[in-house]
Amino acid sequence: MLKKITSFQNREIKRLIQLQEKSRNRRKENVFVVEGRREISLALKGKYRLLSLYFQPEIIDFEEVIQIARENENPEITELNAEVYSKIAYRGSTEGLIGIFESRENSLEELQFKNENPLILVAEAPEKPGNIGALLRTADASNLDAVIIANPKTDLYNPNIIRSSVGCVFTNQVATGSTSEIIEFLQKKKISIFAAALQASQAYHQVDFRLASAIVVGTEATGLSEEWLQNSKQNIIIPMQGEIDSMNVSVAAGILIFEAKRQRDFKA
Repeated sequence: MLKKITSFQNREIKRLIQLQEKSRNRRKENVFVVEGRREISLALKGKYRLLSLYFQPEIIDFEEVIQIARENENPEITELNAEVYSKIAYRGSTEGLIGIFESRENSLEELQFKNENPLILVAEAPEKPGNIGALLRTADASNLDAVIIANPKTDLYNPNIIRSSVGCVFTNQVATGSTSEIIEFLQKKKISIFAAALQASQAYHQVDFRLASAIVVGTEATGLSEEWLQNSKQNIIIPMQGEIDSMNVSVAAGILIFEAKRQRDFKA
C-alpha cells in the first residue's frame, strides 16, 4: 500500500531532515539523501542501493516513480503533499523526487584502476562543499581514474556536495583517507606525486604526466602540508601573470588535470 505523508511533524519527515542536515546521523544509519531526478539517476547508475523514494505527485508522475522502483529492488515509496515537500526540498527548482540511499565506505582499498597509468586527483582538507563539488565535476569531465580526499572536513554525502557536484560524486571513483595513508597507498601503487606548491616548483606544462600520476592540490589559505612536499616527485606551479599569486582550487585543479589529459591524448 502506498504511504502518504501530509504533516511536517511526521516522524519520518523529521528523520529525513536530520539525515540532510547532520553528518552524524548519516554515519550512524549508513545512509544519505539525494534530491532530484538526475542526481538519483546517477546514483543508481553508480550502483548505489536505493532504500526509499519520496515523491510529490504534482511535480512528477507516479508511473515514473514506479518505474524507478521496479528497476531497483522495489524501494519503499511515500507520497508527500506539496507543503511537506516544499519544506524538505533543498532546491527552488525542485523535481519532485527524493531518495534515501545506502552509503559506502569510500576506502582506498576499494579503488580499482582499469588503466595501467592512472591519473588521480588528490585534494587535501577541502572545506567548502562548493569547491569539492566543482572538483568532482572536473574529474567527471576529464574522466579521471579516481578522486581522493585527504583529511576530509565533511562527509562526501553532504547534500551540498551532492548538489554542487550535480551528482558527480556518484560518477567518479572517490576515496578518503589521511595524508599519510594516501601517500603510502600511492607509493605502493607506484603512482608519482605532483604537488601543487610554490616551493621548488616547475611550471606545470613542463612536467611529464604521461605515467601513473597523482596531482595533489591544497586549500588557497594554507596550501599543502609538509608531508606532501617531502614525498612529491616534483612540485608544480601555474605561472601567474597578474597581481595575485593564487587562484581557486577547483580552477587550478582543472588547468593541471587537462594539461595531463592533453599530454596523454597526444601520446595516444
